[in-house]
Amino acid sequence: METMLDYINEEQETLETIIHSFDITQIKVKNVKHCLILATGSSYNACLAAKYYIEQTAPVYVQIEETFNFLHYGKIDPSIDLIIAVSQSGKSASTIQAVQKLTQTRKIKTIALTSNTSSPISQVVDEVLDLNMGIETVGFVTKGYSATVLNLMLLGLRIAYQSESMDQEIVKSELLALKKAISQINLVIGKTSEFWLENQADLIAGSRFITIGYGPNVGTAKEFETKFTETVRLPSQGFELEAYMHGPYLEANCNHMLFFIENDNELHERSQALKTYLSEYVAACYTITTSAKSEPKTLSLSIESPEKITPLLLGIPFQYLAYQIATNKGIDLNKRIFDDFDQVLKSKI
Repeated sequence: METMLDYINEEQETLETIIHSFDITQIKVKNVKHCLILATGSSYNACLAAKYYIEQTAPVYVQIEETFNFLHYGKIDPSIDLIIAVSQSGKSASTIQAVQKLTQTRKIKTIALTSNTSSPISQVVDEVLDLNMGIETVGFVTKGYSATVLNLMLLGLRIAYQSESMDQEIVKSELLALKKAISQINLVIGKTSEFWLENQADLIAGSRFITIGYGPNVGTAKEFETKFTETVRLPSQGFELEAYMHGPYLEANCNHMLFFIENDNELHERSQALKTYLSEYVAACYTITTSAKSEPKTLSLSIESPEKITPLLLGIPFQYLAYQIATNKGIDLNKRIFDDFDQVLKSKI
């Protein structure tokens, strides 16, 4: 039986396969200007992580909506000319229903991103983009999350190239940067393993986990929240840097373990200031950084990558830590729970 850790260890090979088979003309997205993305759960987090890459790469505005609430209360902007429905399983009931509802009144191009091209969602869209990572049988999405981030970034490249805002040379440069990031995934896993061994006693004892990020890694922080809640099964939240400073910090106490996701940019100092302030009030402040640092409680990845690409790498340490903390707390992640949930709540078709 495959485990969550097995899938984590397959991520580099999986993403290399995806980018190796990339065809920039595969999906027709010429002249897209305003894009609505519908997703839930880890798929939604992946969209947040890829949004800034798409917008910085292509001449397009990206709106991301959590599907269920948007289905029942949302209003579509008349300027939207592309709907992307993201569902790894292809069975998300609310996402399928939202696509059907939104395309009833006017013709809008629709694309589904899914790992199952024969799933129900493929029947309600114009085109299907295979996530190209196989069917993930473990319930806690890992390589599927990373594959979704990468495929959305590659979709941004397609929009840019087909809209003639990017020539072939720039496309090659972007693909090279993505390939370089992907080639460092196993290195990230190795360094996270070392970090885990150094801090495992404290992390296993943890009872409240919070991650704080900014920019494209707000998506990473939200995926931390999803993954830790699913696996470690203790209160866990992911916050945008400034949002945490507008109220949630008042909850901080000696039981809290904070992770700060940092890139070397203009917001780095603000994150550092918050960490310094809170360090005397919480159990621990950890840092996960792309920079080369040698400091206590710091996972220094020493990777070279543009900030807009870093979500491809920075989600992986949290996947690894979620698995290790959960299993070392005695949680059997291969033992299914709430088996009748989807059937009773009808969240999936």
